[in-house]
Amino acid sequence: MEGRSRAQKPQIEQIYRVDRPSEASGQPRVNMGNINEDINMLGALEALEVRYGDQDEESSMLETQFQKTEKDPRTIARGYQIELCQKALLENIIVYLETGCGKTHIAVLLIYETIRRLKNSKKDICIFLAPTVALVEQQAKVIRDSIDVKVGIYCGTSNRLKRHHDWEKEMEQFEVFVMTPQILLHNLSHCFIRIQHIALLIFDECHYAQAESNHPYAEIMKIFYKPDVARLPRIFGMTASPKFGKGASISSLETLLNAKVYTVESREELDQFVSSPKVKCYYYGTAVNDSPNPHVTYLGELEKIKAESMLTLIKTIEDYSILKSTKMALQRLHCNLVFCLDNLGLWGALQACRILLKGDPITRNEVIEVNEQCGDDILCGSYLSPAAFYFDTQCKKANGTKDGLSPVDNLEFPFFSLKLLQLVEVLSNFRAQSDMKCIIFVNRIITARSLAYILQQIKLLSAWRCSYLVGVHSGLKNMSRKSTSTILERFRSGELNLLVATKVGEEGLDIQTCCLVIRFDLPETVASFIQSRGRARMPQSEYAFLVDRGNPKEMELIKNFHKDEAQMNDEISSRKSTLAYVDFKEKTYKVDSTGAVISLATSVSLLHRYCSKLPHDEFFNPKPILSYSNDNADSTICYITLPANAPIHQIMSSPQPSREAAKKDACLKACQQLHELGALTHYLLPDDQVDEDQDSSDSDCDDEDSSRRELIEMLVPSVLREPWIKVENTTLSLNSYFIILNPFPADRLYKDFGIFLKKPFPQEAERMELDIQLARGRSVLTKIVSCGTLDFTDDEILLAERFQEMWLKAIIDKSEFVTDFVRLGKDDYSNSASTFYLLLPVNVDKHRGSMTVDWQLITKCLSSPIFKNPEDIINTCDRTSNRNDFLYLASGPTQIKDVLNSLVYVPCKDTFYFVSDYLRGKNSFSIFKDERSYVDHYAEVFRSQFLHPNQPLLKAKQLFRLDNLLRKKGSGDGTEPREKEEHFVELPPEICVLKVMGFSKEIGSTLSLLPSIMHRLESFLVAIELRQKLCDSFSQGSQVSAERILEALTTERCNERFSLERLEVLGDAFLKFAVGRHFFLENHSLDEGILTRKRSNMVNNTHLLKLASSNNLHVYIRDQPFEPTHFFPFGRSCSVICDDCTKVKIHSSHDSNLKTGANTEVRCNKGHHWLQKKTIADFVEALVGAFLVDSGFKAAIEFLQWIGMPVDYKHSHVADICAASRTFTALSGLIDLSALENRLGYQFQYKGLLLQALLHPSYNNNYGGCYQRLEFLGDAVLDYLITSYLYSVYPKMKPGQLTDLRSYSVSNNSFAGIAVDREIYKFMLCDSASLIQSMNKYVEFYNTSSSNKVLAETVPCPKALGDLVESCVGAILLDSGFNLDVVWNVMISFLDPVMKFSALQQNPIRELQELCQFYNWEIEYSSVKKDKMFSVKALVNGGEVCASVIATNCSKKTAKRNACQELCLTLKDKGYKKKMQSLEEILKSSPKMEAKLIGYDEIPTKKYMNSIESPSKPQEKHSGSAKPETSSNGVRRMVDPTPQCRHPDANGSNSQAPAGDCLRTSSAKSRLYEICAINCWKPPLFECFQETGPDHLKQFAFKVSFTIEDASYTHVECIGNHRAKKKEAAEFAAQGAICESSSIKLVFDIDQALMIHIVSYIDKLTFVISADEETIPDPHRLGDDLEECLHLIKASALANMSAKNK
Repeated sequence: MEGRSRAQKPQIEQIYRVDRPSEASGQPRVNMGNINEDINMLGALEALEVRYGDQDEESSMLETQFQKTEKDPRTIARGYQIELCQKALLENIIVYLETGCGKTHIAVLLIYETIRRLKNSKKDICIFLAPTVALVEQQAKVIRDSIDVKVGIYCGTSNRLKRHHDWEKEMEQFEVFVMTPQILLHNLSHCFIRIQHIALLIFDECHYAQAESNHPYAEIMKIFYKPDVARLPRIFGMTASPKFGKGASISSLETLLNAKVYTVESREELDQFVSSPKVKCYYYGTAVNDSPNPHVTYLGELEKIKAESMLTLIKTIEDYSILKSTKMALQRLHCNLVFCLDNLGLWGALQACRILLKGDPITRNEVIEVNEQCGDDILCGSYLSPAAFYFDTQCKKANGTKDGLSPVDNLEFPFFSLKLLQLVEVLSNFRAQSDMKCIIFVNRIITARSLAYILQQIKLLSAWRCSYLVGVHSGLKNMSRKSTSTILERFRSGELNLLVATKVGEEGLDIQTCCLVIRFDLPETVASFIQSRGRARMPQSEYAFLVDRGNPKEMELIKNFHKDEAQMNDEISSRKSTLAYVDFKEKTYKVDSTGAVISLATSVSLLHRYCSKLPHDEFFNPKPILSYSNDNADSTICYITLPANAPIHQIMSSPQPSREAAKKDACLKACQQLHELGALTHYLLPDDQVDEDQDSSDSDCDDEDSSRRELIEMLVPSVLREPWIKVENTTLSLNSYFIILNPFPADRLYKDFGIFLKKPFPQEAERMELDIQLARGRSVLTKIVSCGTLDFTDDEILLAERFQEMWLKAIIDKSEFVTDFVRLGKDDYSNSASTFYLLLPVNVDKHRGSMTVDWQLITKCLSSPIFKNPEDIINTCDRTSNRNDFLYLASGPTQIKDVLNSLVYVPCKDTFYFVSDYLRGKNSFSIFKDERSYVDHYAEVFRSQFLHPNQPLLKAKQLFRLDNLLRKKGSGDGTEPREKEEHFVELPPEICVLKVMGFSKEIGSTLSLLPSIMHRLESFLVAIELRQKLCDSFSQGSQVSAERILEALTTERCNERFSLERLEVLGDAFLKFAVGRHFFLENHSLDEGILTRKRSNMVNNTHLLKLASSNNLHVYIRDQPFEPTHFFPFGRSCSVICDDCTKVKIHSSHDSNLKTGANTEVRCNKGHHWLQKKTIADFVEALVGAFLVDSGFKAAIEFLQWIGMPVDYKHSHVADICAASRTFTALSGLIDLSALENRLGYQFQYKGLLLQALLHPSYNNNYGGCYQRLEFLGDAVLDYLITSYLYSVYPKMKPGQLTDLRSYSVSNNSFAGIAVDREIYKFMLCDSASLIQSMNKYVEFYNTSSSNKVLAETVPCPKALGDLVESCVGAILLDSGFNLDVVWNVMISFLDPVMKFSALQQNPIRELQELCQFYNWEIEYSSVKKDKMFSVKALVNGGEVCASVIATNCSKKTAKRNACQELCLTLKDKGYKKKMQSLEEILKSSPKMEAKLIGYDEIPTKKYMNSIESPSKPQEKHSGSAKPETSSNGVRRMVDPTPQCRHPDANGSNSQAPAGDCLRTSSAKSRLYEICAINCWKPPLFECFQETGPDHLKQFAFKVSFTIEDASYTHVECIGNHRAKKKEAAEFAAQGAICESSSIKLVFDIDQALMIHIVSYIDKLTFVISADEETIPDPHRLGDDLEECLHLIKASALANMSAKNK
């Protein structure tokens, strides 16, 4: 170690070779307390060496190369920067320097040294944290420009990095991460980044790291910087003010960051770089005269406008949540206008109004800090517009002008505020200076914008070129980072010289130094004071305050800033280091398996994020609702009510000292329970991710992408792979099979052939029948019959092999027969062949049932001259032979018996022919055609001269072209079979060359069929092998036939008469149902969104591919059409030799063929072929369908379990869910259950299931739960039932048509038709007025005549209508114990509207795509997201057509659908229509069969539910029942029950049970808090009103009071009876308060529209309610007058409801 250190010392000293002047020269010294000693640079670097361990030789080489880099930050470093960097290498430090002193460069030096030591570590990184996005980008640029490192930038836009492997890639790619602290905190919390992989952690503006704050800086250190971590990062902090905010101290900053504060002791060198400005105060005061202040009048009028606006909101807005947020927005707007009026005057307030009116709703909400939906139009119309009109009127009165501003003589109060006038005077005094630049700091965004506009209009200040600078995404005009950079660049260049800035201008941003900095609004902290002052760094610069001389607090504040700064500097220079590690005992929740952890602070954002991920739409926005109660004088309890579709309904915090603490405690509890229930992953993230490589789309538009394909070796059946071993002088026994060919009609003769192979076929193979379709409807029925075994001698095997080689060459490789000599047996096929079987001609004895090889024919064929050497050929036609017994061929004289039934070749035509006979009556002089003889024709065309023209012509048939006879035919499939004469030609013998003797046309006819037959047989044998594998793997594997498996493994690409697609459609639907049922029953607490994602992850193509590959199923797939040239049995070798090393290269050429559309896939000797990944997934689904068709559910489920798919469930889970649903019977009084059951055609045993199926998530029933989980289940079962219906009713329908029909039939629009047709929608319970309006509009459209439905595009279908049908079917499925026979009958009754409506609701995306394909148009889609809305543009371009449509919706999918729908209508109006049948036409022409429920063979779960108590019928009326009222949507709804209806627990605790399938109760106290929170009222006050009795028998009475902050401002008080416990007494008082409120005016859970209607009758009451302090009278004393009034209200409400229904 010493030797290595000595060798490295010269290098290390060279790194920091800086001339360091002596102390006498004024060189600054690093100071922390009394530490003034020089730091040894070499020692610092050696200390760093210990941090990162020993370095090997490779590291030294890298270090040498690193020194040669062009960018070296040391060359421009100042002396104090070097010393502070040295200190930072030894320990954690915080650098305290003023703005402009180069803190960032110290950090760059530190990164430079750290990176040198990380060259061998791929995981360790440096992280630079900056508090704002603008600072992140600025500091990243500085680091990139200063040193050669790879820098990654991460801020709020880094949404692409959502998974752990994404961040792992980032850590491999980049060395320095520059990010906001929120992102690092998120990454550490969820283990995207682990702290032990951070080598250096830099905190810019580290003063935010205060122990008592919730800033991410503090959270990072308190939660993750623990001593038990194996390796902690070096900490480096930078700040211009170590103290920040109230209660902050240097010690707390050091303790939290585990670092010491260092600064520079001497100011001499600092003053060389940074100038200190002159601090000056400018005073302004109130008006001197005694006239009344007009501001009081202005404020009073503004208050009136606000009150009128509040009343308008209450009367206009029906939705409670929108009303609440709009009230908040109104309050924020009012405060901003009051602030502008006070600080800017009338003109400023007017400009603020105009600016806010011009902004869009999102911008307006941001500037007033409202993030929720509010009634923006109402707000502008009722408040901003009247306020603007009033201010404009007053401005005209005050100034006497309409537009623009007067000269400076007219600048007076109250047109301008005194503060603004003082600012104008200060700026006017500076306007003559050269190179002047000024920044005015304000605290509010609206002030910055308004003030910038005013200063631009003042002619006196024309020399100042002004703009404003606010934070990114912080308000008006939604200032982007790009516009911020543009403004700063204009300021640097001098185009602008005056900026009105908020706090964004104080910290870090690279803003040009100024000669003048003005604090229009005083700083709020000493840090803000120091940082804004640092912007005035030019020589002779000024830092000015505008101070109200009538406000002594402002003067005191400025004095305190100076005092605190001096005290801070003295504390740093005099203090001694006593730093010790402090373990902050933060309350956290940690997952031990992953290390993920959340704290009290991070749990709040996590809970809101979880709620935002719950299923939602434009009618339901899930978010948590918080309410509070005071447990006693010193503690607060927070109640969190989660959305109805969350697994938990309500969480209660433990008593906490403040509301904020109670909220965090409750949020942490909620997150913990959500994780324990499975709603949060083990990384404590919402379970909103699907598998990373998921490809669940059924579209194959991208199937040709190479990333979606795999190279698979095609399986050869084992029975065909068994070779025969030839042993000398022994016989070989081969299994023989006769191929029966039955032509229809019998117009052809076929030579009998047999199959001979070593191993016997499975018995199933012998049952194979193949009906080969030929031209003109002709067919040949093929069967295979076993004939036992035949013995072959060595010579016979040799002859058989030669014969097979011969006929394969003759029918496939004909070109080899063109030559005069063909050598057989030159190749050893025993080593190269992939299959071993022989196809030989046979003689059959039908009487004996025996078969023998036709050796005579084989011998004759093989004795042909072409297979002999020329010298061995002996002319058999000697001179003694009869001249009539031979013919003169081109190859010489040949006996006629050898010529007949032989194969000849005609060279002049390059064609082969079968010779069947010779024509004695015709010769070459006979007429050929056109009055010409054969002699003349061949002489003219082929220049042939005949020597023997008198020979008879030969009757010949051309050798066939081998074809795929398995492919499905076109329109000729249905033609009537009829005979077809064979086509013969007449050939002069002298043009023919004899090739194969005895090779007749009958042999040729058979051989034309055999390749196709063997291809089918090979596929069938593969199916048999797969069936055997399934039989061996699980008991139900034998329940499927080989024929059905063959269908399942044959893809559409094979182009055969059957394929897997119909089975795949059925299997896909069942897979969705089986997996969905499993997740539904196994996860009671998960919401519908998570269930859908879990199911999607299981059934998507990627997962099915993995399951198929793990079980080696993919090798059985047949995915290629039979290509005769790829027929390679024994006797024909493949020329492409493939192995593992060369297979990819050999088959990669297929990519270019795919692009050109050519089907020229390379076939190798191993049978490799490209297989689409989706095809493999489809094959798995088709196997499921095969089990369903041949056996049933049990077999299909056992198959899915075997491959690893979770589909099992426990019957007890069904019983548990049914039993839990009983609690929903509390809502039974709200709807007519009997009427609904009649409409559904099913009587429920568990009524609660039906009630749950009607609960829209927006319905505020205070118990939680909604229909979404039942909708998930119903969607799955309806999908399968409808698919089963279509599969069975339309057996002849093409797979593509079946898929389309299924897609249309199970769409949400189709189910919506059922909801309307059966009027199920009338029973829905919801609290969304917009949803009710949307449903009513759609119902009106649906009930119009068919001729008017062309307007369907303008009437969107609410998804809730279809969801309602699915949830009811899910409820029926559960109530029946998963008895699909019951649900099947219900579904059949629904089908009429489905089948009728689906034809009108075709998928417009598919329709537009087909239209573009038909006309060869191009279609493009583009989308933009703005303000949570998607705008999708559909553009069609091609030839003379160019059309586009833009549609907007909160759902991108819906927006795309609507755009396509409108574009289709546009094109159809222009006359463009696709020339193909519609689905409606296809349905009319398709033959229909009886509908069947395919495969259902399960025993209903009710058979297993004997242990479950039969549910009792809910009582219609009892003392605790809820009272129904009738809402405007025609459905009776529940009004808040009386106190007697509430049954809280004895201990008063709230329920925290899962909300998925059961109801929960909440205390009256928490309910009262919720009511106040929903209505934006102040929370109720509880106080102990009276104590009675002795100490051991104390009785308490509580009083609760709250104010109804509407137009009436009614004050409500209620005193409860005495109770033994305070908690019970408070609960009793809360019950009374709710009851009293309900009796008077407030019916909290009814529609706002009905609420307004009721309020209009309040004045008919005969008693008076005090609007201020008086308490509400006891309702029991109201007597008959009150009862009569309430009857009147009820009658009016019923009349109102009836009118709306009509």
